[in-house]
Amino acid sequence: MTTVEASTTDLDQQLEAFAESFFGAALGAAELSVAWLGRSLGLYTALRGAAGLTVAELAERAGVDQRYAQEWLEHQAVARVLSVDDPAAPATERRYRLPEAHAIALLDEEHPAYVGGLLEIPPVIARSLQLVHDAIRTGAGVPFASYGLHDMQAGFTRPMFANAFAAEWLPALPEVHRRLEAGEALRIADFGCGEGWAGIYLAEAYPSVRVDGYDLDDASIAAAREHASARGVADRVQFDLRDLRQPDPGTRYDLVFTCEVIHDLADPVGALATMRRATDGGGTVLVIDEKAAESFEPSGDPIERLLYGFSILHCLPVGRDAESSAATGTVMRPDVFRRYAQEAGFSDVEVLPIEHPFFRFYHPVG
Repeated sequence: MTTVEASTTDLDQQLEAFAESFFGAALGAAELSVAWLGRSLGLYTALRGAAGLTVAELAERAGVDQRYAQEWLEHQAVARVLSVDDPAAPATERRYRLPEAHAIALLDEEHPAYVGGLLEIPPVIARSLQLVHDAIRTGAGVPFASYGLHDMQAGFTRPMFANAFAAEWLPALPEVHRRLEAGEALRIADFGCGEGWAGIYLAEAYPSVRVDGYDLDDASIAAAREHASARGVADRVQFDLRDLRQPDPGTRYDLVFTCEVIHDLADPVGALATMRRATDGGGTVLVIDEKAAESFEPSGDPIERLLYGFSILHCLPVGRDAESSAATGTVMRPDVFRRYAQEAGFSDVEVLPIEHPFFRFYHPVG
């Protein structure tokens, strides 16, 4: 084989592999979008627990058109989301089932395996492309509220807050955990609380604590208040609109935490400085943020790819929605966070020994 022939073969192989990778991405986007329709229209809920539904039965239960129901059911069976009793039967007679394991992952919002929140990605991306297109040309920012993704964020983090916050994460802060387990009436603040699930689950786990949640998104605060009321903890969990850089109202907290917030802020140093003041006198600060790699490397790592994708579509534009901005983006590496913490007045940052695929747990001290 000549050098030219070898070079042509290598090019063809690279071209084929690259094209196939984009086909896989397109397939995933399409299947996630169709699954979003299934959740939004109540099709999965209608199927759950049924011994098997025909096209007509699903259409009646969910209140949808039969022809669309048929196409959706067939797609979901081909995608291996649903099972079908007799694929060779006439289309109107086939019975489709939703395996319970799939139902749990799609519908049970507190289960550790819940992925239903990810189904919000297609509509959020559709909005994001319109919002970000011009911003990339001009360098402008995009307001957080324009995205309408607070439900998606809550859906992603809620299972972790429900199952891991009290049971796995807080024990990595021994003194705080000891006091909580002893039943002390600690004051806790959630900076950038979103829909408030972290504080709500803490209040349920520890009946003596009081939690204040702060956020600047009206829709998130409204949802958080509704959730707290529905769960019966609104007397101990309060949510308020507040810029995280504002001077604290005089309350000193035993624990201030924030999750997936610092990298989104135009002024992360200002927010960290407020957290430091709010815990002055012996309180603890916990910052949970994305687990970006220690340094840049074009590795193809799935987590890094996901973080950069979200950064371009959401986090960087949101962070630039201010006259002056740190413009951090989702890919906040540990050395960047340490610099922010030191500029905010902390003397050091401990990375807690908590294993998690998406998050790194920072404990600023001093």
